[in-house]
Amino acid sequence: MGLTRRDLLVHTVSLAPALAAGVPLLRAGVSSSASLTTGHKLKVIVAGAHPGDPESGCGGTIARYVDLGHDVAILYLNRGEGYCGQNDPKTCGAVRTAEAEKACSILKARARFAGQYDGRAIVDPAHYDEFRLLLNAEKPDVVFTQWSIDSHRDHRALSALTLDAWLQSGKGFELYYYEVAEDTLIFTPTDYVDISAVESRKRAACESHASQSPDRWYPLQTEISRVRGMQNGWPLAEAFVRQLPSTGAMLP
Repeated sequence: MGLTRRDLLVHTVSLAPALAAGVPLLRAGVSSSASLTTGHKLKVIVAGAHPGDPESGCGGTIARYVDLGHDVAILYLNRGEGYCGQNDPKTCGAVRTAEAEKACSILKARARFAGQYDGRAIVDPAHYDEFRLLLNAEKPDVVFTQWSIDSHRDHRALSALTLDAWLQSGKGFELYYYEVAEDTLIFTPTDYVDISAVESRKRAACESHASQSPDRWYPLQTEISRVRGMQNGWPLAEAFVRQLPSTGAMLP
């Protein structure tokens, strides 16, 4: 069974003596840039239910891909119309779209929007087809999406839409699930990416979402990255669950 965010941090504290003594932790499927053996420029899609989700869970991995010369698009299910802090609620879509575009600029990724509405995600045959066609148009080699049992229903909807697109494509791209602070309930990673050298860019991208009070949730995301790094002997890491039969060979 996986750990909640709180359990994860408490568990890490209990492991600190072993880590300090140099006792290695068991770990699964650690990847590195040396494993990118495809020989061509990868098309990578990082899907998120809301602006800020992909940056929080995958910002470092996005930066790593971009630094290796690959093409990355961040695909948001909606434009965050449901909440934008102290701003006029009528402006939330515009406010959060601008924040997303700023974050993508920092990470040097392309912004795409799937056209659903914040808090009202729909999973039905028409929306399965719409999302699949959107992904197919990108011709991705690798797709990251949100965990299927996150607490937010939009996250769960996005996960279902992505999984269906993967199945309908004949499992034609590598598929991974990522974790985000405060929403991912249970998560047992299979693969990790070292983000130690690019964390500042991830932080800047997350801080672009000013209407979402990143000062409240980003510290927890940082602690999660530290835990995932400690599990692999790195300062900071992002962790993923790999959808089999994806190989893990395309992680940076």
